[in-house]
Amino acid sequence: MIEKIGKITLDYSKYPGEDFYCDGDIEQEILEIVKNNPATDFPKIIEEKKSWPVLYHLSDLRENIVEWLPIDKSMKVLEVGSGCGAITGCLSKKAGEVTSIDLSKQRSLINAYRHTECDNVTIHVGNFQDIEPDLPCDYDYVCLIGVFEYGQSYIGGEQPFHDFFKIIKKHVKKGGKLVIAIENKFGLKYWAGCTEDHLGDYFSGIEGYPEGGYVRTFSKNGLERIFEECGETNYHFYYPYPDYKFMTTVYSDKRLPMVGELSNNYRNYDRERMHLFDEKNVFDSLIQDDMFPFYSNSFVVIIGDDIDMAYTKYSNDRSADKAIKTEMIIENGKKIIRKEALSKESAKHIRGIYTSFEKLSERYQGSKLEINKCSLVDGELPYVELEYVEGITLAEIMDSYLQKGDVEGFQKLFKEYVERISYGEEKKVADYDMIFANIIVNQDKWTVIDYEWTLYEKVDTKEIAFRSLYCYLLENNKRNICDKEWAYEYLGIRPEEIGEYQKKERRFQESVTDSRMSMAQLIHIIGGKVFHVEHWRNVIKKQLANKTVQIYEDTGEGYQQETMYYIENAYTSEDEIKFELNIKENVNHLRIDPANESCICKIKELTFNGEKISATDEKLITINGQSAGETFVFATSDPNINIHVAELERYQRNTLFLSMEIKFIPLEICANLESGLKKEVQAEAKAGIKEKIKRKLHLC
Repeated sequence: MIEKIGKITLDYSKYPGEDFYCDGDIEQEILEIVKNNPATDFPKIIEEKKSWPVLYHLSDLRENIVEWLPIDKSMKVLEVGSGCGAITGCLSKKAGEVTSIDLSKQRSLINAYRHTECDNVTIHVGNFQDIEPDLPCDYDYVCLIGVFEYGQSYIGGEQPFHDFFKIIKKHVKKGGKLVIAIENKFGLKYWAGCTEDHLGDYFSGIEGYPEGGYVRTFSKNGLERIFEECGETNYHFYYPYPDYKFMTTVYSDKRLPMVGELSNNYRNYDRERMHLFDEKNVFDSLIQDDMFPFYSNSFVVIIGDDIDMAYTKYSNDRSADKAIKTEMIIENGKKIIRKEALSKESAKHIRGIYTSFEKLSERYQGSKLEINKCSLVDGELPYVELEYVEGITLAEIMDSYLQKGDVEGFQKLFKEYVERISYGEEKKVADYDMIFANIIVNQDKWTVIDYEWTLYEKVDTKEIAFRSLYCYLLENNKRNICDKEWAYEYLGIRPEEIGEYQKKERRFQESVTDSRMSMAQLIHIIGGKVFHVEHWRNVIKKQLANKTVQIYEDTGEGYQQETMYYIENAYTSEDEIKFELNIKENVNHLRIDPANESCICKIKELTFNGEKISATDEKLITINGQSAGETFVFATSDPNINIHVAELERYQRNTLFLSMEIKFIPLEICANLESGLKKEVQAEAKAGIKEKIKRKLHLC
């Protein structure tokens, strides 16, 4: 009933004896990985495996969703639906005691083997309904991370989500907190073309799950309705971005995202997706209209008293010695920015930020550029605190000039930027990341708010300015209207220097991530296909144009463009044409254009007034391609079949019926086929002439 794996305790007293939920062989593979490899090797293994399940279950970025919560060693935590332990280890580090529950024994073993050193974790294996009655009601935190949406599976009944909420809420002590992380069914990623996270189809959540099923996600209003119908009014929404699974930033109503911040939107790890619009631009529009909370891709809801944290950004998608988090904390109504080391390895990096503050302050003393004040709180995991600076970023001001088409204003501002940052250029210290977004402008006061990447060497102002402009343009395609050539000329940057600066930027980015792949790189090698709507619109448009049958009639004056008409619905399938025409008595010739692209056509049936017309009768049918019996090869984008109606017996009312197969073949291939057929025809003709001569000679 009890098993020990390392220091982890597994309780099987409620285990039904078999796993009812399993992802197949991949779970056994993950179990072998965690048994035989330390967690420090997981990033390398993820890169080697190039597998979504391995990334999803073993990435340390999964821990971000709970790392920001103010849990400490005096607290007890209940984790429902612990799975393979993506967040169990983080909870163990923060809390004094962790109780985890999961239905799957296989997944619980994975959890245990990857956290063998955690002596404060007990994993209960079995059905939640069987385990729940024995749980105490004194937990400081109860975490439902990606679990609440399965309430119907856990509980059942007419109001499963209400009942699930009430059941789980009673295990939270007075003054404790229930934490729910869940997808927003109206998340912008779904409108933009991502498939629904659980069902894998398009728009099912937005459409209200018309096909049914046991999984349900909710809108912000939908969750609020459930809470309030359960008698709960003390709740607070947070907005993990890009979503709760691989969160890099969490926002709150106390600090919502600003225009330009939400640019990491290509989320299609394990499935295909459509790309219907630029999510960054839409997010910017929503932010400007105060509508972001409704369209946030995911929610974290804290049930209970709110916490002081207003915003947290994680920079742990890089080498361990540079992994930090940046928080906005509100203490006694005052906003404070805090940068904290996430591990002992990154402690030196945090201390380096304070050193950068001292040296940059010395360089820019007496200038028109201020360095944001900083203080160091040292310790095992040190942090620095910076003043919260009111104002608008220099990048936003530059955007406003571009949007207005004010070239002169933009250039004047850029010159002022160069002038201000160039102060003390001869000193052996430079903020390499003095980009426009890291400068807050408040009237004439310009403040550098982030100087994490300071170099203790002399760096030319033009190089810093080049990099700032380079990053500015990369962040948003709309900014490409900026005249960068003017900027290069103003800075005195030679063409060969541009290449050198770009190489240096790549080396800098590589030094930040070290040998570790960024999440963007992992998406590239693991992610599903992306179907861009504009591309496919053009493809379909072209196909529709190609799959149009045109008819020309010659009544004695030749074919006239003015009298051409189309046959609607002539294509009965992808590769079949079938239609019937009423031909006027005075029509001498009829031209049928089956497509607007090179193709091969095979006549299946051709009749005039019910009488069959032979596709091989050259007196009745001519084409601008090459025939091979009843099959025509057209090495042209304007194929046509001419039927000489004047050669047929006609009445006052005449009917032509055509049925044929059509295949679209690239022009080059059709040309080769046509050429080959011509040679065969010529060879046959030549052979026929020789045979006639032989017969004449024989008669002689």
